[in-house]
Amino acid sequence: MFGASVLVPILFGINPGIVLLMNGIGTLLFILITKGEAPAYLGSSFAFLAPGIAIINSQGFSYAQGAFVIVGLVGCVLSYIIYKFGTDWIDIVLPPAAMGAVVALIGFELASNTVTGGSIGANLMTDTVTTSDWVVFLVTLMTAILGSMMFKGFFSTIPILIAIIVGYIVAYFSGQVDFTPVIEAKLFTIPEFGLAKFSPEAIAMLPVLLVIAAEHISHQVVTSNIVGKDLLKDPGLHKSIFADNLSTAISGMVGGVPTTTYGENIGVMAITGVYSVKVIGTAAIISILMAFVGPLSALISTIPGNVIGGVTFLLYGMIGTSGIRLLVDKNVDYSKSDNLILTSVIFIAGLSGLTIKFGSINLQGMVLSSVVAVILSLIHI
Repeated sequence: MFGASVLVPILFGINPGIVLLMNGIGTLLFILITKGEAPAYLGSSFAFLAPGIAIINSQGFSYAQGAFVIVGLVGCVLSYIIYKFGTDWIDIVLPPAAMGAVVALIGFELASNTVTGGSIGANLMTDTVTTSDWVVFLVTLMTAILGSMMFKGFFSTIPILIAIIVGYIVAYFSGQVDFTPVIEAKLFTIPEFGLAKFSPEAIAMLPVLLVIAAEHISHQVVTSNIVGKDLLKDPGLHKSIFADNLSTAISGMVGGVPTTTYGENIGVMAITGVYSVKVIGTAAIISILMAFVGPLSALISTIPGNVIGGVTFLLYGMIGTSGIRLLVDKNVDYSKSDNLILTSVIFIAGLSGLTIKFGSINLQGMVLSSVVAVILSLIHI
């Protein structure tokens, strides 16, 4: 979970220390609110990457924080709606043919960043790229691909982390790693806090809420099957989704990133058979302590862009295909023209580059496709 958790702040261009801290605090908060009945670790959410990066590029990370807070608080309201009315309405607002397409766009929209993203990706599309740059990128990518396909047992849960480590080692021997920040770092440091700022653009991130709600429900269903207990009833979906969103709001307020009940945590539980909330709480405390280790944050900051590019080349594709998998799992029938049109329009709205402006609010990419999806779904009703 560590590798995927710190990857999000790297992609957002912020220090991972604050993220490790808030993931740990969020997990402990989740355990408290659910009264220790749901074994879940809150890690960094990938669902916010595309709209988050768009706000960062236009206004800066502090305004992206504000959007995270708004989504989290509205998510808390959503938990009450779920408590009162259940979840059937989600399939009406975003039916599977729409939900799968929107989830797929989370990854596909970011595809170009893997090779042209500067600090985000490998920046491999310039004339100054050397052979060693390509070697590091390809070694990292192939380690992630082969690891995802061939690793067994515990190692099958951490191919991304192993790929980062292998790529980092190759980059070091290629002379692409500067250890000066690590050497100069203090042993104990305070995570970099930052207060959220708010602007009307935050509204554009709200459609993500339905995606993460559906993601949270699926996580709880899978975890229920693993532990042999219906977590949707005990402690209750409304409690777990409230805790998840409250954690996101608090994290965004002080400089962190959105959190989510983590798929990696579910994979670890399935393989190890360890479902103890006490173990997860201990992991949360370790995460909090790691946030204050100066050399660790400094070491993470030295990871070269071509290593991150190699990892995200696979990761963004996996996020995209998870949306396609949703379409398959839900048995979406594309012999029906309404399903075919719905998915098609959503994909093109998100990938065409179309931007619709309402005052200072820009709707584009996954956010625009989410709005289009909701409108078309409601019209279809």
